[in-house]
Amino acid sequence: MDPSVHGYRRFGVSALAILSALALTAGLAGCVIRPAATPVSAHAPSARAAPSAHVGEPFDIVPGDSRLIVLVYRAGPLAALGHNHLIACRCITGTLYLPQDPVRGGFDLRVAVDELTVDDPTLRAAEHSVDFPPDVPQSARQGTRHNMLGTALLYAVRYPQIALRAERLRPSSDGKPADLIADALVEVRGHARSIAVPVHTEIRTDRIVATGEFSLRQTAIGLTPFSIMGGALRVRDAMTVRFRIVARRRSDKMTPR
Repeated sequence: MDPSVHGYRRFGVSALAILSALALTAGLAGCVIRPAATPVSAHAPSARAAPSAHVGEPFDIVPGDSRLIVLVYRAGPLAALGHNHLIACRCITGTLYLPQDPVRGGFDLRVAVDELTVDDPTLRAAEHSVDFPPDVPQSARQGTRHNMLGTALLYAVRYPQIALRAERLRPSSDGKPADLIADALVEVRGHARSIAVPVHTEIRTDRIVATGEFSLRQTAIGLTPFSIMGGALRVRDAMTVRFRIVARRRSDKMTPR
């Protein structure tokens, strides 16, 4: 296999970090009437604490061609009183850097939290699932989004972006070159957590496409799932994350390899 192509496939994983970061925002969004947020440990490492120099050819994320979807589920004996929610975003920006040696690759990505949507009717209809019926009341959608962006959760006014960078890229257990695991650092509200995310990559002439679907637990990123009445109505710890990230080779400027 051409070493440069192999490197491109391995690096596509960086896009997956995006999805993990958004995954956590979706989990937060599911907490529709949460009275207080469980803070992330103040001792968690900060993504801003150790910036690294980038080497390699830059590939810029195309927000309009990329999408992240996170499915958040209700749980508990009184689950029928709540709704499952679908959080979506075409608000990812940033750059992937691809050197010949893929382990030296890196990325700087941002997610604009105030552009996250809740229960978009078209996207819910596309789910074709009894778990996500199309008739979610507008009041429920608005209430969920209000609480998601509020001070108890994402606190969008003070922390308007989620930042992401890769700590390590490694092969997937299936041994396929296009399937990888990214250990990614996701920073939300000034605190960071490391998570591992699987991704499938495709290399085309001028772009990298990363896709995948996986389960992510809120507790794995330092969050406590929403729960009231002793757990009779709560948000399920596990969320489903789906993503398609597209990055195009930058044509106006090349970075030395």
